[in-house]
Amino acid sequence: MAIRCIIVDAHTSFRERLRGVLVGEPDLQVVGEARRAAEGHELVRDLKPDVVLLDIDIAGMSGLEAARLMARDAPDTRVIFLTTHEDEEYLLRSMEVGAAGYILKDSPAPKLITAVRDVHHGRKYVSPQVLGRLVDDFRARGEGRRGRSAGMSLTPREREVVRMIAEGKSVKEIAVRLGRSVKTVEAHKFNLMRKLDIHNKAQLVTYAIQKKIVKMPAGA
Repeated sequence: MAIRCIIVDAHTSFRERLRGVLVGEPDLQVVGEARRAAEGHELVRDLKPDVVLLDIDIAGMSGLEAARLMARDAPDTRVIFLTTHEDEEYLLRSMEVGAAGYILKDSPAPKLITAVRDVHHGRKYVSPQVLGRLVDDFRARGEGRRGRSAGMSLTPREREVVRMIAEGKSVKEIAVRLGRSVKTVEAHKFNLMRKLDIHNKAQLVTYAIQKKIVKMPAGA
Protein backbone atom coordinates (compact mmCIF):
# COMPACT_ATOMS: atom_id res chain seq x y z
CA MET A 1 0.00 0.00 0.00
CA ALA A 2 1.33 3.44 -0.95
CA ILE A 3 2.47 5.91 1.71
CA ARG A 4 -0.15 8.68 1.67
CA CYS A 5 1.36 12.18 1.89
CA ILE A 6 0.14 15.76 2.26
CA ILE A 7 2.29 18.78 1.36
CA VAL A 8 1.80 22.06 3.25
CA ASP A 9 3.81 24.98 1.87
CA ALA A 10 2.94 28.52 0.76
CA HIS A 11 4.94 28.38 -2.47
CA THR A 12 3.20 26.79 -5.43
CA SER A 13 6.45 26.13 -7.30
CA PHE A 14 7.96 24.30 -4.32
CA ARG A 15 4.82 22.20 -3.82
CA GLU A 16 4.88 21.26 -7.51
CA ARG A 17 8.54 20.26 -7.31
CA LEU A 18 8.00 18.20 -4.18
CA ARG A 19 4.87 16.56 -5.60
CA GLY A 20 6.85 15.61 -8.71
CA VAL A 21 9.52 13.98 -6.54
CA LEU A 22 7.00 11.98 -4.51
CA VAL A 23 4.66 10.80 -7.26
CA GLY A 24 7.63 9.54 -9.22
CA GLU A 25 7.96 6.73 -6.65
CA PRO A 26 5.56 3.76 -6.86
CA ASP A 27 5.19 3.50 -3.07
CA LEU A 28 4.42 7.20 -2.48
CA GLN A 29 1.16 9.05 -3.11
CA VAL A 30 0.21 12.73 -2.66
CA VAL A 31 -3.39 12.87 -1.39
CA GLY A 32 -3.59 16.60 -0.66
CA GLU A 33 -1.88 19.99 -0.69
CA ALA A 34 -2.36 23.21 1.23
CA ARG A 35 -0.76 26.65 1.16
CA ARG A 36 -1.54 27.57 4.78
CA ALA A 37 -0.98 25.70 8.03
CA ALA A 38 -4.63 25.93 9.09
CA GLU A 39 -5.73 24.40 5.78
CA GLY A 40 -3.09 21.71 6.19
CA HIS A 41 -4.38 20.90 9.65
CA GLU A 42 -7.90 20.49 8.28
CA LEU A 43 -6.66 18.17 5.53
CA VAL A 44 -4.69 16.07 7.99
CA ARG A 45 -7.65 15.88 10.36
CA ASP A 46 -9.98 14.78 7.55
CA LEU A 47 -7.69 12.52 5.48
CA LYS A 48 -5.42 11.07 8.21
CA PRO A 49 -2.40 10.71 5.87
CA ASP A 50 0.65 8.66 6.77
CA VAL A 51 3.06 11.59 6.40
CA VAL A 52 2.70 15.36 6.20
CA LEU A 53 5.52 17.53 4.86
CA LEU A 54 5.09 20.88 6.56
CA ASP A 55 6.95 24.17 6.10
CA ILE A 56 8.13 25.22 9.57
CA ASP A 57 8.04 28.93 8.56
CA ILE A 58 4.63 28.98 6.91
CA ALA A 59 2.63 32.21 7.26
CA GLY A 60 -0.42 32.54 9.50
CA MET A 61 -0.68 29.72 12.03
CA SER A 62 2.91 28.61 12.63
CA GLY A 63 4.16 25.26 11.43
CA LEU A 64 4.99 24.37 15.04
CA GLU A 65 1.44 25.07 16.24
CA ALA A 66 -0.01 23.18 13.27
CA ALA A 67 2.17 20.17 14.14
CA ARG A 68 0.82 20.20 17.71
CA LEU A 69 -2.76 20.18 16.41
CA MET A 70 -1.99 17.44 13.89
CA ALA A 71 -0.50 15.28 16.66
CA ARG A 72 -3.67 15.78 18.68
CA ASP A 73 -6.15 15.11 15.87
CA ALA A 74 -4.22 12.54 13.80
CA PRO A 75 -1.76 10.84 16.17
CA ASP A 76 -0.72 8.24 13.60
CA THR A 77 0.34 10.88 11.05
CA ARG A 78 4.08 11.52 11.03
CA VAL A 79 5.24 15.13 10.54
CA ILE A 80 8.35 16.08 8.56
CA PHE A 81 9.29 19.74 8.84
CA LEU A 82 10.57 21.41 5.67
CA THR A 83 13.06 24.09 6.66
CA THR A 84 15.87 26.43 5.68
CA HIS A 85 17.23 26.55 9.26
CA GLU A 86 20.31 24.54 10.20
CA ASP A 87 20.58 25.81 13.78
CA GLU A 88 20.01 23.82 16.94
CA GLU A 89 17.15 25.95 18.26
CA TYR A 90 14.78 25.17 15.39
CA LEU A 91 15.61 21.47 15.51
CA LEU A 92 14.95 21.40 19.25
CA ARG A 93 11.61 23.16 18.84
CA SER A 94 10.57 20.72 16.12
CA MET A 95 11.41 17.79 18.38
CA GLU A 96 9.42 19.32 21.24
CA VAL A 97 6.24 19.26 19.13
CA GLY A 98 6.82 15.64 18.17
CA ALA A 99 8.13 15.94 14.59
CA ALA A 100 9.54 12.73 13.13
CA GLY A 101 11.64 14.47 10.50
CA TYR A 102 13.53 17.71 9.90
CA ILE A 103 14.81 18.21 6.36
CA LEU A 104 16.30 21.15 4.50
CA LYS A 105 14.23 22.39 1.58
CA ASP A 106 17.17 22.23 -0.80
CA SER A 107 17.82 18.56 -0.07
CA PRO A 108 18.18 16.37 -3.17
CA ALA A 109 15.24 14.19 -4.20
CA PRO A 110 16.72 10.89 -2.91
CA LYS A 111 17.04 12.32 0.61
CA LEU A 112 13.46 13.65 0.56
CA ILE A 113 12.24 10.20 -0.47
CA THR A 114 14.37 8.52 2.20
CA ALA A 115 12.97 10.89 4.84
CA VAL A 116 9.37 10.00 3.96
CA ARG A 117 10.06 6.26 3.99
CA ASP A 118 12.07 6.40 7.21
CA VAL A 119 9.49 8.29 9.25
CA HIS A 120 6.68 6.13 7.88
CA HIS A 121 8.50 3.08 9.23
CA GLY A 122 8.89 4.60 12.68
CA ARG A 123 12.39 6.02 12.35
CA LYS A 124 13.58 9.61 12.70
CA TYR A 125 15.18 11.63 9.92
CA VAL A 126 17.28 14.78 10.22
CA SER A 127 19.15 16.31 7.27
CA PRO A 128 22.79 15.21 7.38
CA GLN A 129 23.95 18.85 7.09
CA VAL A 130 22.05 19.72 10.28
CA LEU A 131 23.36 16.67 12.13
CA GLY A 132 26.90 17.45 10.98
CA ARG A 133 26.69 20.98 12.31
CA LEU A 134 25.30 19.76 15.65
CA VAL A 135 28.07 17.18 15.99
CA ASP A 136 30.72 19.81 15.21
CA ASP A 137 29.25 22.19 17.79
CA PHE A 138 29.03 19.40 20.35
CA ARG A 139 32.68 18.43 19.77
CA ALA A 140 33.77 22.05 20.11
CA ARG A 141 31.94 22.37 23.43
CA GLY A 142 33.42 19.06 24.54
CA GLU A 143 36.99 20.32 24.16
CA GLY A 144 36.50 22.52 27.20
CA ARG A 145 35.36 19.70 29.47
CA ARG A 146 37.38 16.78 28.12
CA GLY A 147 39.58 16.51 31.20
CA ARG A 148 36.63 16.39 33.60
CA SER A 149 34.65 13.88 31.58
CA ALA A 150 37.53 11.59 30.53
CA GLY A 151 36.69 7.97 31.17
CA MET A 152 33.05 8.76 31.95
CA SER A 153 30.74 5.97 30.90
CA LEU A 154 27.02 5.33 31.09
CA THR A 155 25.41 2.33 32.71
CA PRO A 156 23.28 0.07 30.47
CA ARG A 157 20.12 1.61 31.97
CA GLU A 158 21.40 5.12 31.33
CA ARG A 159 22.22 4.24 27.72
CA GLU A 160 18.71 2.83 27.32
CA VAL A 161 17.16 6.05 28.64
CA VAL A 162 19.38 8.17 26.36
CA ARG A 163 18.40 6.04 23.35
CA MET A 164 14.67 6.37 24.01
CA ILE A 165 14.86 10.13 24.60
CA ALA A 166 16.91 10.55 21.39
CA GLU A 167 14.30 8.52 19.49
CA GLY A 168 11.66 11.03 20.56
CA LYS A 169 9.82 9.00 23.20
CA SER A 170 8.14 10.96 25.96
CA VAL A 171 9.00 10.54 29.64
CA LYS A 172 5.64 8.81 30.12
CA GLU A 173 6.35 6.32 27.30
CA ILE A 174 9.80 5.59 28.74
CA ALA A 175 8.31 5.05 32.20
CA VAL A 176 5.85 2.50 30.81
CA ARG A 177 8.59 0.64 28.90
CA LEU A 178 10.89 0.50 31.90
CA GLY A 179 8.15 -0.24 34.41
CA ARG A 180 9.13 2.82 36.44
CA SER A 181 7.29 5.92 37.60
CA VAL A 182 7.36 9.14 35.59
CA LYS A 183 9.17 10.78 38.54
CA THR A 184 11.91 8.15 38.44
CA VAL A 185 12.45 8.63 34.71
CA GLU A 186 12.50 12.42 35.11
CA ALA A 187 15.20 11.96 37.76
CA HIS A 188 17.18 9.67 35.41
CA LYS A 189 16.93 12.29 32.67
CA PHE A 190 18.01 15.14 34.96
CA ASN A 191 20.97 13.18 36.34
CA LEU A 192 22.04 12.10 32.84
CA MET A 193 22.07 15.63 31.47
CA ARG A 194 23.98 16.89 34.51
CA LYS A 195 26.47 14.01 34.27
CA LEU A 196 27.09 14.68 30.57
CA ASP A 197 26.97 18.49 30.92
CA ILE A 198 24.18 18.60 28.35
CA HIS A 199 21.54 21.31 28.50
CA ASN A 200 18.84 20.43 25.97
CA LYS A 201 17.39 17.59 23.97
CA ALA A 202 19.14 18.49 20.71
CA GLN A 203 22.53 18.14 22.42
CA LEU A 204 21.44 14.81 23.90
CA VAL A 205 20.49 13.54 20.43
CA THR A 206 23.87 14.66 19.10
CA TYR A 207 25.63 12.81 21.96
CA ALA A 208 23.59 9.67 21.25
CA ILE A 209 24.61 9.76 17.58
CA GLN A 210 28.28 10.41 18.40
CA LYS A 211 28.39 7.48 20.81
CA LYS A 212 26.44 5.24 18.38
CA ILE A 213 23.60 4.82 20.89
CA VAL A 214 21.26 5.68 18.01
CA LYS A 215 22.03 5.38 14.30
CA MET A 216 22.52 8.22 11.86
CA PRO A 217 19.75 8.43 9.20
CA ALA A 218 20.31 6.43 6.04
CA GLY A 219 22.39 8.37 3.53
CA ALA A 220 23.91 10.65 6.19
